[in-house]
Parts: sequence; structure tokens; C-alpha cells
Amino acid sequence: MQRLEAGGSAATATAIHLRLRLLAGVLLAAHLLVVGWLTLRPLDVPWAAAANLTPLEGIRTDLAYGPLEAARRIGEGLALLAPLGVLLPLVNGRLALSTLSAWSSLARTAAAGALVSLSIEMLQTAVPGQVTDVDSVLLNTAGVLLAHVAVVPALRARLRRSHTAYQGNTPKISRVGLGPWTDVLSAVQREY
Repeated sequence: MQRLEAGGSAATATAIHLRLRLLAGVLLAAHLLVVGWLTLRPLDVPWAAAANLTPLEGIRTDLAYGPLEAARRIGEGLALLAPLGVLLPLVNGRLALSTLSAWSSLARTAAAGALVSLSIEMLQTAVPGQVTDVDSVLLNTAGVLLAHVAVVPALRARLRRSHTAYQGNTPKISRVGLGPWTDVLSAVQREY
């Protein structure tokens, strides 16, 4: 039987990991509340544009305003849900190293970002002064993807390094070794 070392370094790493996940969950909830308030509050405007259901038409319109105004409008669309690209994987808490898990994390995060953006756009149909725009869904999802690709791999690598630092080396048990073959095969009858 193997004894655990006193000091609880693995327990400390797990506690820090759980605190980080809890903090990410609180930040995620706060971010979604702010996004909901920004996007779903009624606006008092004299007129509202028609809903844009043609993909990339709103981006073309934004580009027609000039480079600075286009960069501001497109940047707002990219930045609105971009924190989801970092917060969703942190809430999930996986530190896996395989390539497949990295791609599946990217796909899950992009799908969640697209669903949140689509939900906001669908709810905006009932809010006075808010206009539904399919390009918002595209820009918000692209922002989630960009944030995920830019931050999450480096953050997971850092968390893995800190997790192994807390966990320490694998203990070696000197009394357990490879038994001689004669002990293993002594119960087998041999015919020579």
C-alpha cells in the first residue's frame, strides 16, 4: 500500500483549480448580464432600420462609412462576446493536452458563442428600438473564436505547468520491483 505524503500538494492544486473555475463562472455570469443589459434594453429612437437577414450586408454597410467608423462598428461586434472564448473553457476546467481535445474545445466554445449570439438576436425582435442583424451573429462568433485561439492554449499550458508544480514528482517505491521469472512461473508445471 502506498502512503500519501503529508502537505497535501495535490489537494492544494485541486483547490486552486476549483477556485479558478468558480471565479470564471462568476465572471461569465456577470459578463452575460452586462451583455444582456446592453443588447436587450429598449431604445428610444425616432426610427429603426429594417432587420438585416442577408449575410455580410451589414458589414458592407459598415465599410461604406469609412475606415475609422467601420473599424469601430466591426470591432464592437467582435468584442461583444469575445470574453466567452476564454471564460467558457475556464468554467469547463479541462487541462487536456491532446490535439483532439483542443479542437473539440474550440468547436464547443464556438457553438456556445453562436448560440448565445443567436439567442440575443432572437430576443431583440421583441425589444423596441433594437434591430436584428445576422452579421452580429457572425461577428460575435468570430470574436469568440479569436479570443479562444489567442488566449486559451497559452492559459492551459500555464495552468498545466502550475498544476504539475503543485503535484510534484511521482513517488518512487523502492521495495517494489520486477520479480524474477522463476517466481512468476513457479506454479506452472514444466516439461523438459
